[in-house]
Amino acid sequence: MLVKNFWDRNAKFYDWFMFKDKNAYEKLYTLIRPIVKNKTVLELATGTGLISKNIVCGAQMIEATDVSSEMIKEAQKCNSSAKLHFSVQDMFHLPYADSSFDVVIVANALHIVPTPEKALREIRRVLKDTGILIAPTFTHANNSAYGKLRAFFMRLIGFPLHSKWTSEEYLDFLYQNGWHVQKSIALKASFPMTYAECIKIPDNVLTNYRKHK
Repeated sequence: MLVKNFWDRNAKFYDWFMFKDKNAYEKLYTLIRPIVKNKTVLELATGTGLISKNIVCGAQMIEATDVSSEMIKEAQKCNSSAKLHFSVQDMFHLPYADSSFDVVIVANALHIVPTPEKALREIRRVLKDTGILIAPTFTHANNSAYGKLRAFFMRLIGFPLHSKWTSEEYLDFLYQNGWHVQKSIALKASFPMTYAECIKIPDNVLTNYRKHK
């Protein structure tokens, strides 16, 4: 609840806060648009809908969700597409049937939730076996001194920073939780960002891997 309240309190300032990473997000849109073309898409932790609004044109439909009702209110204000629907949802307990979506996007969110592996299990459930997970996130373990100072002050104001990965550690984390990363790119942002494009590791392969780990 504390995390939800943080995002509710800061929803009106979110776009202003993210403006510093405008160039990185423009690169994200370019990477994501061909993946979602004519596809059914679920976005988790959409915030004010920055990504969904910039990629919806080519998609078949997008269901964009966030745990914060205030974020969703902000997102709905400038939504002009009938193909884009915003709703309040918990990424750990999604209301969608198994294998509902061609693409799931969870951007810059896995490092700020306490149990990202649980979110990945739920994503695995709602994504089709042939589907694609797009999961860019900030990988700030090797922050500069300035970056570490910024992270410190962000924590002071309540910003949740649960996982502190390097890019390599993040990609390994995805693999350990059932995802084969077929494409990764380092993007320059206020904190280092790792773009990851993934497909499911088949259940039998994953089970065998864990038995022999």
